[in-house]
Amino acid sequence: MSTSPPVLTVALTELPATFREQALRWAAGFAHCAYFEPNGLAYPHGTFERLLAVAHADAPAVHSLADLQAPEASPNPPASPQFGFVTYDVKNEIEALTSENFAGFAWPRLHFFTPQTWLRWTDDAVEIHGQTGGVLAQILGQSVAVTGPPQVPALRPRLPKADYLRAVQDIREDILNGEVYELNLCHEFYAENVDLDPLEVFWRLMEASPAPFAGFVRWHEHYLLCASPERFLSRRGGQIISQPIKGTIRRGTTPAEDEQQRDRLLHDEKERAENLMIVDLVRNDLARVALTGTVRVPELFGLYPFRHLWQMISTVEADLAPNTGLPDVLRATFPMGSMTGAPKVRAMQLIEHYENSRRGLYSGSIGYVEPTGNFELNVVIRSLQYRADTGYLSFQVGSAITYDSDPEREYEECLLKAKALLQVLETVISD
Repeated sequence: MSTSPPVLTVALTELPATFREQALRWAAGFAHCAYFEPNGLAYPHGTFERLLAVAHADAPAVHSLADLQAPEASPNPPASPQFGFVTYDVKNEIEALTSENFAGFAWPRLHFFTPQTWLRWTDDAVEIHGQTGGVLAQILGQSVAVTGPPQVPALRPRLPKADYLRAVQDIREDILNGEVYELNLCHEFYAENVDLDPLEVFWRLMEASPAPFAGFVRWHEHYLLCASPERFLSRRGGQIISQPIKGTIRRGTTPAEDEQQRDRLLHDEKERAENLMIVDLVRNDLARVALTGTVRVPELFGLYPFRHLWQMISTVEADLAPNTGLPDVLRATFPMGSMTGAPKVRAMQLIEHYENSRRGLYSGSIGYVEPTGNFELNVVIRSLQYRADTGYLSFQVGSAITYDSDPEREYEECLLKAKALLQVLETVISD
């Protein structure tokens, strides 16, 4: 039987205002680092907790869905939360699918590690769990000096605009032919031989685009800098919650224009149709692991403001069937429908055909699993991926293609979603 590790609790009033930055600077020196940041935002059903976890390279971890266990079902449940990520390619473990496109990254398909030290922020204190000896002094000894903006060249499209527009037209034909109802088409913008400080860029991203499901992940020389507004799944006891986002419009520059934009999104039939199709997909996914008759939609077409965008968010809930753990839930629901389309398997086959780079951790998930079996997982969007060993830097953006899609409008939506990332990097997209 596991025992609770020691806990050191320090009041926030005893810590400097820079403690978060110092803690993450300390944590980023480990081969495994995961940080979850809610940015003080309100969100229906809550946000990420502010958590930080670290471990050395040889820490206990699982690297595939087949090896992932539900903590509550384990004969020796962990004493601490497990922290990690699920990449898009876990789809290949769930369905008879492959990924053969170009890959600039080499993330393991799945990685959840047991931390040697982890921190939890509460309203008035920071708790340091696990190996606590000397940790506070090490954190407080970190420098948070700003080194200036990153030096990043213009990003190149892996899928040139003309090819993207042609792909949207072809997908419309696929929809007309009954292949899919909707398909989420993504494309990558990248630069090579980039030397940057991932931590500094992350904090710049939090300033430019604060989000309720943000996070920073290091896996060896791979980094994820995530400003996600989207929850994938949250488990609280016997209840599971999913909140797909489908529907996007820019914010207005004045209060009056902002309200007009909100109203325009609310009544946009194409955006509502996209959202409804994905809600139906999520309902069907959750029904595979839910008690019969418990899947419900308490909010449909909810509109929520973010720094640059209005987003249309719906909420789907269900009561889980007995003895249902995280592996069961992932097999039923991953990848999230908001990033694939419907029907899901055919959509993923067409994604492999139309996209020309692997998504990696983009449209996967980062999160944490409590010893009780409760978990919180986001959707990895609005994110940068970076390899410090090769200098490869990229982000991906996408939009849902339906038969009513206008190719130019879809491309503009992608650029709108890229706005904060380009602002943070102080760069542009090359022609």
